[in-house]
Amino acid sequence: MTPALVEQIRPPVPEDKLDLEIDRLLDALDAVHRDGWYPEIEVVRPWSAHNPRISGEFSRPSAIRRYLRREVRGLVAAGATVTARAARPARAFTDREFFAALDEDRFDLRVKKLFLFGPERMALSLDRLSHYTGTPAESFQRHVLFTNYAMHVESFLERFPDAERPDRDGVQMPAYHHPRPDGDGVSLVNIGVGPANAKTITDHLAVLRPDTMIMIGHCGGLRNRQELGDFVLATAYQRADHVLDEVLPADVPVIPSLRLNGYLMDALERAGTTYRPGVVHTTDNRNWEFNQASTLHRMRLARAVAVDMESATIAANGFRYRIPNATLLCVSDKPLHAEPKLAGGARAFYEASKRKHLGIALDAVERVRTEHPAGLPGSEVRSADEPLLGNGPDGA
Repeated sequence: MTPALVEQIRPPVPEDKLDLEIDRLLDALDAVHRDGWYPEIEVVRPWSAHNPRISGEFSRPSAIRRYLRREVRGLVAAGATVTARAARPARAFTDREFFAALDEDRFDLRVKKLFLFGPERMALSLDRLSHYTGTPAESFQRHVLFTNYAMHVESFLERFPDAERPDRDGVQMPAYHHPRPDGDGVSLVNIGVGPANAKTITDHLAVLRPDTMIMIGHCGGLRNRQELGDFVLATAYQRADHVLDEVLPADVPVIPSLRLNGYLMDALERAGTTYRPGVVHTTDNRNWEFNQASTLHRMRLARAVAVDMESATIAANGFRYRIPNATLLCVSDKPLHAEPKLAGGARAFYEASKRKHLGIALDAVERVRTEHPAGLPGSEVRSADEPLLGNGPDGA
């Protein structure tokens, strides 16, 4: 039986009443969720020849309220009718059917979807975000920075002393949030070291549909003329992290967002820094130096300029989940040129670089915020079967 209609926005809606109507619809979604159901949004686009009617289910819509407001606004302004209703009773995490419903491969790729994720996948990811970061999923902002050093956290808190912090000690990947109106602020997550953590956090963060993800870690510089403290702006990645190979084979091209990279390059120029664009080799072996031949051969073939353990993983998941992303690394050692990472020298280097590194990333975020308030265009990460939300009102 078709679930009862809860709220509907039917065009035309006067501009001065549109936001009120959208808030009314989003409030209805939250009420459905509180009543123990998965809320559903149905969009009818009379201008679409192939997919005029599309619907999708959600869990905890409050976590993506800002995103939904923006997307629904664009659809209604274009002439679509948007309906909110209760779809089906929400499954408990302990329900035997819950596990099977998490499988992304179960979606029928021949059917146009409204949203990239099913409600069970969304519910679990929202819960795990809180578990891993120590902050509610609702606290995350539109722009997310990743680091694996406490020094960047220190610099972030110096700049934003009122930032929201984890609600408990000892979380695996602590998050810090500087909120702004409409969620247009910045979140920083200390993801620790390695591709497993990078995959875990971006798997779950993807359900929030952030506008940008930027990795601001450190790397080993692979070129003789690089100096400690120089920056590396990734233009491509060599994936030796292996954690995503089953779902995204390593021969699938993955590149950062061209616009976001352009903003980072402009920020690097304004800061008067020395930097090198190029390929970043991401490995899952922190001690690759102990068995060098294969890794060095791959690095040389790719003409890699840096090596790290997280950047390609974040970029690959950004590509999978259609999130504009980029990587800005700082050279902390030169493993091929007799400058390994050692405890004493590293401490002085970190202290000198942390504020500038964060500042350059935030400068680029400000450009996105100013020039693309509706989010960066993401045509380079869209697929032929792209979901409607996030793809503009004219998405087929």
